[in-house]
Amino acid sequence: MDFSTAVMIASALVAYYLWWKIVSRSLTGPRVWPLLGSMPGLIKNANSMHDWIADNLRSSGGTYQTCICAIPFLARKQCLVTVTCEPKNLQHILKTRFDNYPKGPTWQAAFHDLLGDGIFNSDGDTWLFQRKTAALEFTTRTLRQAMARWVNRAIKYRFCPILETAQLRGQAVDLQDLLLRLTFDNICGLAFGKDPETLSPELPENGFAVSFDRATEATLQRFILPEIVWKLKKWLRLGMEVGLSESLDHIDNYLSDIIKNRKLELLSHQKEEHDDLLSRFMKKKESYSDKFLQQVALNFILAGRDTSSVALSWFFWLVSQHPEIENKILLEICTVLIETRGDDISKWLEEPLMFDEVDRLTYLRAALSETLRLYPSVPQDSKHVVADDTLPTGVYVPAGSLVTYSIYSIGRMKFIWGEDCLEFKPERWLSADGKQSDVKDSYKFVAFNAGPRICLGKDLAYLQMKSIAAALLLRHHLTVVPGHAVEQKMSLTLFMKHGLKVNVKGRELRPIIEMVKRKKKGENGINY
Repeated sequence: MDFSTAVMIASALVAYYLWWKIVSRSLTGPRVWPLLGSMPGLIKNANSMHDWIADNLRSSGGTYQTCICAIPFLARKQCLVTVTCEPKNLQHILKTRFDNYPKGPTWQAAFHDLLGDGIFNSDGDTWLFQRKTAALEFTTRTLRQAMARWVNRAIKYRFCPILETAQLRGQAVDLQDLLLRLTFDNICGLAFGKDPETLSPELPENGFAVSFDRATEATLQRFILPEIVWKLKKWLRLGMEVGLSESLDHIDNYLSDIIKNRKLELLSHQKEEHDDLLSRFMKKKESYSDKFLQQVALNFILAGRDTSSVALSWFFWLVSQHPEIENKILLEICTVLIETRGDDISKWLEEPLMFDEVDRLTYLRAALSETLRLYPSVPQDSKHVVADDTLPTGVYVPAGSLVTYSIYSIGRMKFIWGEDCLEFKPERWLSADGKQSDVKDSYKFVAFNAGPRICLGKDLAYLQMKSIAAALLLRHHLTVVPGHAVEQKMSLTLFMKHGLKVNVKGRELRPIIEMVKRKKKGENGINY
């Protein structure tokens, strides 16, 4: 190596070092390394990612900036990530400057093969058209009643018998798996009117369900990997990309058959009434393509399946750790059933709770909301920055960069929820008289998103979760299997890494009924 070459290399290294020092000083989050950026920290904390992000946000006051890799000319844009949990920043991103923070090209490219231009993977006019169309359906009472029918049928004929069998045999069950199967069957029934029956006594494999799971997992891997890496793997047909292609073909054939047969049924004016979402879209005056109808169904399933089952898994785990809250939930359920069905327990267990009975369970809803505050089904989300902007907290975000808001962290910040933010406390969702009282600042609780993209199926989700929770708690008491580790799985949905293994015991309701009667007589006032 001659002298001039050595000087050039040394000069380049010094220039890079000076540039990196300037860049790193402007970043407020976890340590940024030369070239590698914040990747070492991400890798080191991969198994506790969400708590690590929450710790970084606490130490930085609620917002920080980092770069995935420290490479000149990229760090200001493609590699720069702004992470926040500040409610006023969220309101700015999700509502005030909504058009400046779309899902963006990175997200859309990763999910396009699975979701196409469906409502959860589109922006702009494409998204707005689907949103308006879907909103008309989700506001109807008939859709909620249809959900209640699908849920109650699955509870009565599958979920409860499986738990009863496990109790009689003294066998533990993976509750997370059962809930995933239950919500998958329900959401498929509501989406396109066909029950895949994955929740059956033998817990069978279903081709569509397996393909959907594999396609979802492979798509999520795309989002984690750099775009150039997963696109290269797709081109070379390597790893999960091979399975993704095969799964998508199976999903396409399955849904194409359903759409074709449903159109024939509707044209022949068959007497069978279809109240699923797919049939509702088909009955509209507008003529939708089969591809569009397929994307409607898939987007709806993706949104409604994992989110509710994961939330219920964390709910049952939390309730098993807090017997006093379990008792309050049971007192409320029993109070409602005494008023609607009398005090004959056998009549309570004949049928799952009806739509109007479920609607009265305000403390149960509060407990579910509190679960989602601490363990949101989707722990974080990201947005693409279209134009240079400054967040309300004063942080500058350049065009082309990424803004991530940590939903998991929001619920664990003292400056947002108070000193007791880490406590499981359903009462924070109730007014002084025990009635439902959602938080005044909707951007403190974004488990169902917020702003124009707020979840259309929020009420359906609560209906399903309340129905399942009430049915199980009324019949059984759960305890976590000794030694079973309850840990978070690091994915876009907050699954339990090892499932939720529980022992199922019978429920003795008579003492609770007596407490309800004493309360009504004023002998023992109970403060909800």
